[in-house]
Amino acid sequence: MFLPAFALIAAIQVAPASPPAGTGVVIREADVMVRQAPPHNGEGMSTAYRISDGVPNRAMEFRKRIMHPGAAIGLHPIAHDEVYYVVSGEGDVTSDGVTTRMRAGDAAYLFDGNVVGIRQTGEVDLVLIISYPLAQRKN
Repeated sequence: MFLPAFALIAAIQVAPASPPAGTGVVIREADVMVRQAPPHNGEGMSTAYRISDGVPNRAMEFRKRIMHPGAAIGLHPIAHDEVYYVVSGEGDVTSDGVTTRMRAGDAAYLFDGNVVGIRQTGEVDLVLIISYPLAQRKN
C-alpha cells in the first residue's frame, strides 16, 4: 500500500514518548546536541550528537560528532568493530599506528582490538558519523 507523501511525512514527524520494543524512534539532532571535549583524552572542542542514547532496547551506538579545528579523539583500544564515516571536512584516522587522511565520503572500518583515534585537519570542521554495536542491549 502506498501512502501519499504528506501522509508518510506526517507519520514520521512524531515519535512516541515511550515506544514499545521494536517500534522505530525518530531522534532530532537538536535535542541531543552537547558541546564537549572529544573523548579518550582528546584535544580541542567538539559538538556531539548522541543520537542513539535515548533509544530503548538498542543494540548499537550511532553518533554524529563535529570536530572543530584542532580537535582530536584520543587513541584508545576498541572492543568491537567500529565505523567512522566522514560527512564533510577532513581528518587523519589512526588504527594500530597507521595514519590515513580521510575526506568527505570516506569511511574507516576499524576492527575489534585496534587502537584508534582521529584528528581534524584543515580549515573547516570535520563532521563524522560514528557507529558500533553494543556488547549487550541497552534498555
